Amino acid sequence: MGAQANVAPVIIKRKKIIKGGGHHGGAWKVAYADFVTAMMAFFMLMWLLNATTEKQRKGLADYFAPTIAINRVSGGGNGAFGGESIFSEQTLPKMGTGATADHSSREVNARGDSGTSADEGEQVEAFKEVEQALMGRGGESMVMENALEHIVTRITDEGLVIELFELDDVPLFEDGTNKPTQLLRELATVIAGSIKVVTNKIAVGGHVSADAVVLRNSPVWELSAQRASQMRLLLQDVGIKPTRVQRVTGHADRDPVLSNTMARRNNRIEVILLRNIKRN
Repeated sequence: MGAQANVAPVIIKRKKIIKGGGHHGGAWKVAYADFVTAMMAFFMLMWLLNATTEKQRKGLADYFAPTIAINRVSGGGNGAFGGESIFSEQTLPKMGTGATADHSSREVNARGDSGTSADEGEQVEAFKEVEQALMGRGGESMVMENALEHIVTRITDEGLVIELFELDDVPLFEDGTNKPTQLLRELATVIAGSIKVVTNKIAVGGHVSADAVVLRNSPVWELSAQRASQMRLLLQDVGIKPTRVQRVTGHADRDPVLSNTMARRNNRIEVILLRNIKRN
């Protein structure tokens, strides 16, 4: 017994051997695929931001919001208007069809406001026809596509407003004059071809930016009126009947669209398709 007590204990050491690093389940493959997909989406987004205008980006955003039937800020279109919709006014439109007299001729038997829901739908369709016609003509060439970047539309209580505006270094008229540029001539041709799908009367308004220096005899009133009149002549030259023009007005610098009243964006022409209200 004593001899056995002096025997050293036997220690058994077991080593755990891991071969091949073990099995990780493959979850990393799913994560990697998600990462690659996210990167593709990111680069696609970067490309779209670089290749589209602000209006087109707004239209794309509305296109992917299917819960919104009609967005009055932008309509999600992908044409020359870059998503800009005629339903951009902040008040609800009141639309319909009617005529300007009890016994109207074909020319004045127009789409106006008569207060009935059926007529209202017809007026909406008429304005959509005009917008689609403008968008369709914008695809004829890259030059025309760029020209239509100077157009926005909106609907008001007065009618459908087609606004032509200047951009930096891209004027509609030669500086300080009422002489139209080639760009404005092209825009007049496109607009004339588009508004022929309806018979509404037309109003033309001219707006100019404010002068940097306050002048005793400021020419803004005369210049805005002259530019509006020049636009009227351009429309007539490309096929719009003179009898359709209801009025031509100059608004000077009194209604700027930007807080900076001297910005070139305030130099603009408005061609308005007037509502024709039925008179009893």
